Amino acid sequence: MSDIATVLESIKFGPQGPQIAAFFDFDGTLIEGYSALVYIKKRIREGDMGIAELFNTLRTPFRQDVDEAAFTALFSDFAKTLAGSAEEDVRSLWFELFISRIARSMFFEGYELVRAHLRAGHTVAIASSATKYQIEPLAEEYGIAHILATELEVKRGVLNGNLCGQPLWGINKASAVKQFSKAKKIKLSHSYGYANGREDIDFLSVTGKPYMVNPHADLRKHGNANAWPELRFAQRKRAPIKAIAGTVGAYSAMAATMFAGMAYNKFYKEPRRTADMVGSIGTELGLAIAGIKVNIVNEHKLWEHRPAVFILNHQSKLDFFLFYNIIRRELTGVVKKEAENVPIIGPFLKMAEMSFLDRSNSKRAIEALQPAVDRLRRGLSVAISPEGTRSYTPRVGEFKKGAFHIARQAGVPIIPVVIRNAGELMWREDNAMRAGTVDICVLDAMDVCSWPEDSLAENIALVRQQFVDTLENWPAASAPEIKSFAIAKG
Repeated sequence: MSDIATVLESIKFGPQGPQIAAFFDFDGTLIEGYSALVYIKKRIREGDMGIAELFNTLRTPFRQDVDEAAFTALFSDFAKTLAGSAEEDVRSLWFELFISRIARSMFFEGYELVRAHLRAGHTVAIASSATKYQIEPLAEEYGIAHILATELEVKRGVLNGNLCGQPLWGINKASAVKQFSKAKKIKLSHSYGYANGREDIDFLSVTGKPYMVNPHADLRKHGNANAWPELRFAQRKRAPIKAIAGTVGAYSAMAATMFAGMAYNKFYKEPRRTADMVGSIGTELGLAIAGIKVNIVNEHKLWEHRPAVFILNHQSKLDFFLFYNIIRRELTGVVKKEAENVPIIGPFLKMAEMSFLDRSNSKRAIEALQPAVDRLRRGLSVAISPEGTRSYTPRVGEFKKGAFHIARQAGVPIIPVVIRNAGELMWREDNAMRAGTVDICVLDAMDVCSWPEDSLAENIALVRQQFVDTLENWPAASAPEIKSFAIAKG
């Protein structure tokens, strides 16, 4: 079995350039499970699938011993369910399903491999028997430009319920990969393939560097006979018992600390000291019980400039624990308004003088930021995510201007804090914390007060790029500091 880190190193120091390709299967390889199941469940919930169709659909689709004829018949039935639908409506449907259901099942190891191949300048493609509509949202998030998929006929922008050619199943996927490689002048003998199913044996066989990902028994048997390396990606859909127990313990420790803090404040009337103690002690205990360690590069930069506006990329509910754990004192922040009424948490957030942001009302959202400016002027630091909401994937979202306006009005610096893998331990829709190490890198403080107003958007984009560049080229743990590139000042 191969180690992911070893494969990433081999990609980094192996042949570079677009003549080398990396082909990824989709279902079971880049995401856990089958995206089609999400669509089937949606139709069942909405009463859009009869008993006969349901029985026929569930009878064969995800068995590993399905042959090409059975799969083609099944896919033809699937295509008929979309007959009469506008192509853009189908595309929108799958985008919504990706956000609500599919994104949470993506394998982080797969994301790391994709990004490694892109950094190497390789031609990256997803080769799948699924339709392009199922794949496009993830491909866009990952930066994958090429999709080889089963095509559906479209006439005047409307799907007619027919397949366009054969599904990319078995030998058909292998043929599609060879045709694509010929057209792009790809060196298949030097290229990579990643897949999990027995139907992918032909596909993997045409690549020079095939990798089995969480393989089916038949694929493993064939791969072992041909010395194909195996990769194990961590399960995403179900958290292990250890993670559930650790999460319960973490929240219990945080709740107990909050109760103790409220009791302390009732007697001594020191809400700021109480908030600092609860934030630092509670998160320290909570992370320890959950088995989560924090590794910080450039930790000294957290203390060089106070007060400040700390900005972070936001992936997880875990970010709350992380930020209080590393900032520790004299910290407040900006949180969504819904958190104000959460039992136990809500009263603590009020004690910590958090600003509650109503994203549904832009005028009120702007007004909610003013208290943060006042608190900065009093000497408190503010933590805020310029993305505004948790990311669906590790890709850094677009930055909003609020955090930068706050810093400019208060006359304090911005300190970027890049979190690499919090989402891997507790994803956007997860309720369980998985044990592991979160990597954090603190970048140089920047004086945003000197930015001309007309260059604000440009400079914010440059700050976002620092996050992207740091995530793409993570510094070694022994690195003394990370130098941020200069920000334009006019």
